[in-house]
Order: sequence, then C-alpha cells, then structure tokens
Amino acid sequence: MTDQKRPTEDDVRKAVKDDGIEFLFANFVDMHARPSAKLIPAEELEGLFTDGAGFAGFAAGDIGQQPNDPDMIAMPDVGSFTKLPWRPNVGWFASNATVEGEEWPYCPRTILRHQMERCEEMGYQFKIGYELEYFLLRQTEDGGIEIADKLDTLELPCYDIRALTRSFDFVSEVIKNVNSLGWGLYATDHEDANGQFEQNFGPSDPLTSSDRAVFYRYMVEAMAQERGLIATFMPKPFGTLTGNGCHMHMSLWDGDTNVFLADRDKDERGMGLSEKGYQFVGGLKKHAKAYIALTAPAVNSYKRLVIGAPTSGATWAPAYVTYGWNNRTMMLRIPEEGRIEDRTVDGACNPYLAATAVLAAGLDGIENGIDPGDPSTGSMYETSVEDRKKMGVETLPENLLDATRALEEDEVLRKALGRARDEDYVDYFIRCKRREWQQAHEQITKWEIDRYLQLA
Repeated sequence: MTDQKRPTEDDVRKAVKDDGIEFLFANFVDMHARPSAKLIPAEELEGLFTDGAGFAGFAAGDIGQQPNDPDMIAMPDVGSFTKLPWRPNVGWFASNATVEGEEWPYCPRTILRHQMERCEEMGYQFKIGYELEYFLLRQTEDGGIEIADKLDTLELPCYDIRALTRSFDFVSEVIKNVNSLGWGLYATDHEDANGQFEQNFGPSDPLTSSDRAVFYRYMVEAMAQERGLIATFMPKPFGTLTGNGCHMHMSLWDGDTNVFLADRDKDERGMGLSEKGYQFVGGLKKHAKAYIALTAPAVNSYKRLVIGAPTSGATWAPAYVTYGWNNRTMMLRIPEEGRIEDRTVDGACNPYLAATAVLAAGLDGIENGIDPGDPSTGSMYETSVEDRKKMGVETLPENLLDATRALEEDEVLRKALGRARDEDYVDYFIRCKRREWQQAHEQITKWEIDRYLQLA
C-alpha cells in the first residue's frame, strides 16, 4: 500500500512558511473530470481554509448549475494538499463543491465520499489503483496530430527499449515528480501503440487514488505542453492503434485483512479469491453493462472496446462480461490472489464516478450473495457468437447511447450516485451523455463522404 499521513492545516501552513509555497490551486472537476481551479496567493491561505474559492458553476462545465444559481464554492480538502513538483512554489488542493454552505450533490468527489461511507458502514475499506495510459503527440501544421517521436514506427512497439530511451527525458521527469510526492511509482513502459506510455503507482483508498489520477493527468498534460507536446489520455485517438485504458485494480479490506484473498490451491475455481471476492465479481458482472457508462463515458470510448487480435492496431480492451485468471482478454482479470482488475475503465473516465460505480456494483454482489459463475479461459478475441452463446457470455454495450440505456434501468447505481437537486444524479448524467452522443451523431465524417457520396 502507498497510504500516507494526510496533511493537516498546520502541515500546509508549515509548507507555505518553510518550503516557499507562494500560490495555491483550489481544484475541482465536473462530470467529465475536467480540472478547474482558481490560483490563490499563499497570503490568503486562512481565507481559503474557511471560505473556499468561489466560482460561477454554470461556466465550469457539467456540474449541475444554471446561470441564475448562487456561486459554487470549492472547499479544499486539506488532506489532499500536493506540491507541484515541477513548480515547487505552487500547491494544489482537491476540493469539494458546495453551494450556500451545503454539499453540492452534483460534485463527483462528494458522490464518491458517500459511497465510501456506505462501504465503511458495512465494515470494509476499498483499495484501488489506476493504470493510466497516454500518448505523446505533436500538433501538425494542418491542425492534425502525429506521434511526437518520429522514429516510433515499429509494427510491434510494446516494451521497445529504444523508443523508451528516446522519450527518457520526459518519462523519467514524470517518475521523479511522482516519487517526490511519495506515491510509489514502480514501473514505466512503452505500451502497445506507437507513442504510448504507461506509468504505474501504488494503490490507496478510492478518494486518494482518484485525487491522484486527476492530479497525474493534469501534471502529465502540463509537462507536455511546456515542451511543445500534447499528452492525451483520450481512449482512442488513432483508429489503427491500441487505445488508452485506465485499468482499475481493486481489493477490499477489513483492517489489515484482505477480504478478497484466499489460497489459490484450495480455491476450486483456481482464482485465489474468497467467497466475498467471488460475490464482488458477481456484482461487477451483473452491473457491468450499466456501469460502463461511467467507466467508459465518452463516445470515443466505444471505439476502444472492439474485438481484434492483441497487436498494435487492435484492442487489449474487453467487449464481453467475463472474468478469468491473469487473462487480458477478460473484462475482469484476476492478476494475483486477492486482487481484481477491471479493464473497462478508460482514460476518459471521471475517476470519482468510476470508483463509485464499481464499488456500488461489487458491494451489491456481497450483500446479495451473487455467484459470478465459472471463470472463462482462453482468448475471448477468438470466440464466435455461437461459442459465447454456449458459454452464456454477455456482450458489453457497443456505444455510449446503449450504455446510458442500461444505466437508466440500474437501481443499484441510481441509488449509489444519489439524489441531486430535483432529480437523481443518474438522470442528469444520462441527459448530458445523450447530448454528447447526439452531437457526435450529427457529425458527417470523411468515411461517410467516401462511402456514400455516390452510393457506389
């Protein structure tokens, strides 16, 4: 675990005094995890603690506000205080949105906090870690994008040491920055697509891990921009290359005991999961077709979730509701005893909402004793429709619209996301996502022109 002592107000005051912190970001995210902030001079720290930072919420994206609403206040979570490693005179807070002194029910961070409270009431603590993949790109003169490293052209570039070395200055700076924060970044690799990288750091509680995911994406993007590059976590920026996942690794704890853990040699299904671990998997499987609207929440997400051989130009992403031992063609991979990896999660996710959905689904499995069935084996990429029918394997939604339809009918996720101002949050989320789907649907693509212009 990479749990750390959370800073207190006095710790922050000391950092301002002793470490030369001159400015502070009060950061919050909207539904789409777009980071927004105000920059506060350190001389105003006490006011920030007591009064927060005010925003016209309607201008900040999809966070449930209208133009006539009172100001939305970002109240910093002092325990999230983080120094910007590449700008050491700046500090950062993850913040909870409030309005007129009350929690704002459209705040994704608040929604996750409530689900964590429910988990704790059941006697458990949830631990998660994200694997965030990204591309390093350049913008071309015509406004397009290209791989930043012009020599990164191998057909099978995964783990290529030469490409990793050519990008060493950037990725090693990310490593040093992350480890200066004590997050325990333990591995960096060149991923399956040209220009794609993954850098992994250790797990923590859902709120801390989600704060870190938001900060990490912001940091990597900012560092790239300062070098004239673009870092993107977009699920599928290139049609011919593997997309960006944000795989979520998870375990459930009761104090120092991993509730999921069992002796694999004594486990009839051979996964090294306890009864509650299997029930958690059962909950994930039951709700997967609905919660994928939150773990893969963009129109572009579903261009990543397609079937193909696991090479560059294909996928490494799930399309079927399955689980299995250390098998990357499964939706749920059991990489080791006592741990579950959800591979539906992609780079467009709001980490707070994704964690809420996954936790709610898994806890429903435990509460209702849901049996996940037998694990799957072999490559799901090579199965036929007939094979999957015989196996009883369901298919994940093929687009965002279908995912929202499944989410709309899921009462467990509806309850977990909570009640908003005059509606359930899930209805607000679906309305925003269907608007996004409609905007994409109205676009006329080059493929359509080429295919249909002369109907030949």
